[in-house]
Amino acid sequence: MFFRMIYDETLAQAAYLIGCPRTGEAILIDPERDIDRYLNAASAEKLRIIAVAETHIHADFLSGAREIAEKTGAKVYVSDEGDRDWKYGWLNANSGGGSYPHQLLKNGDSFNVGSISFEAWHTPGHTPEHLSFTVSDVGGGATEPMGIITGDFVFVGDLGRPDLLETAAGIAGVKEISAGTLFRSAQEFLSLPDWLQVWPAHGAGSACGKALGAVPQSTVGYERRFNPSLLAADDEAGFVQHILQGQPEPPLYFARMKQWNKEGPPLLPGGAMPKPRELNGDEAKKLDAKVQAVLDTRPWAKFKAGHLAGALWCPLGNNFPTVAGSFITDREPITLICEPTQVEQATRCLVRIGLDRLEGFATPSTLEASGASMLQTREIDAATFAKEMKDPRAFVLDVRKASEYEMGHVPGSLNVAHTRLREYLGEVPEAQPLLVHCQGGTRSAFASSLLERHGFTPTNIAGGFSAYEKAGGEVVRENVHA
Repeated sequence: MFFRMIYDETLAQAAYLIGCPRTGEAILIDPERDIDRYLNAASAEKLRIIAVAETHIHADFLSGAREIAEKTGAKVYVSDEGDRDWKYGWLNANSGGGSYPHQLLKNGDSFNVGSISFEAWHTPGHTPEHLSFTVSDVGGGATEPMGIITGDFVFVGDLGRPDLLETAAGIAGVKEISAGTLFRSAQEFLSLPDWLQVWPAHGAGSACGKALGAVPQSTVGYERRFNPSLLAADDEAGFVQHILQGQPEPPLYFARMKQWNKEGPPLLPGGAMPKPRELNGDEAKKLDAKVQAVLDTRPWAKFKAGHLAGALWCPLGNNFPTVAGSFITDREPITLICEPTQVEQATRCLVRIGLDRLEGFATPSTLEASGASMLQTREIDAATFAKEMKDPRAFVLDVRKASEYEMGHVPGSLNVAHTRLREYLGEVPEAQPLLVHCQGGTRSAFASSLLERHGFTPTNIAGGFSAYEKAGGEVVRENVHA
């Protein structure tokens, strides 16, 4: 059996390519939308992807299952365990007409790819339709499964959060019910043998849990002994309280991913990645960053010293897709400020969250030499912050997670996580001095650029709450947050 995890560091997301060397057939499980890298990996091993499967309807990225089915004719294996609101709506929407080859799976259903056997196991809680897949190398003589692909059910050190249907998709009153369902799924997981390997869909940095480990895989036995969420599964009430407490605010784009992945991820035009063209100096000078989204990837020191009015600070790295997805919509044309060598990386990150309208890019040197009018972002240190916040007109905006805010915050501050700020802009006063902070100064820098784009004049606090607290600033500790 051939087995490879293909990992996206920016979204902390794992897809699995599993193949049968004897027949040359392979399956791809939980792919992202830029499928060429999976096809290349399979080709390098002389494998053909003849099947694609999903553990559930994802919220954190746009699925590549439809793209794979369109490109290769692969058979699609997805869950039929959700109610009518959680059924896949794109299986009968082949671009050439008719349906994609597919099989809807119920608990206990099985299928083969070459001499490898997969059995679907309904593991709801994170989502109603969620499946896990046990994997058995029957062609290698195995009579029991080697491991289980757990999707967003069991992670290394955590379980998939059960609140997203409410906090991301907007379905009120379901997070406690989903947490209770997850408790029962956890009990079934704990009945599995210790030696079974656990292959999750995410690692550290994913917003699909609150404490995911950085180790890529585990075993049932290890998770039974050391996974805090499983250790909390002694009684349902205690488990529900534990699993819901401290979950981070989901990025705004999660709701759109849920809808599109259910109804049908849009296909890439011509099945190809966008190819943004390079802008010259005159074109860069004329960019209107309030009409189109300009994602400026330069270092913060460069950005705050001078950037196009309305440009968003969005450096390449693990924050890039989260910030872009939370700050702009899929309807906006996008221009990048980045080096030519960074264009492909940025494009892939954006395509993975359904931001396809990449129209161009300008290099930092082109922008800086263009003569374009540039705006500066004001930034102050913690000592100056402590003085300016005493102004009765000053408004302090804390863009950390709610769980951080509860542990200690500036008196009178408003707490809105930077990933949700775009929907709360109406709560931010336009005519008052606006002081923005996070824990260390990075998330507030992201937020400051968003605020500038929407007409505010923010001041970023260098060093954030950490520097403020270290300098002896007054701290309130209570369970009150926006």
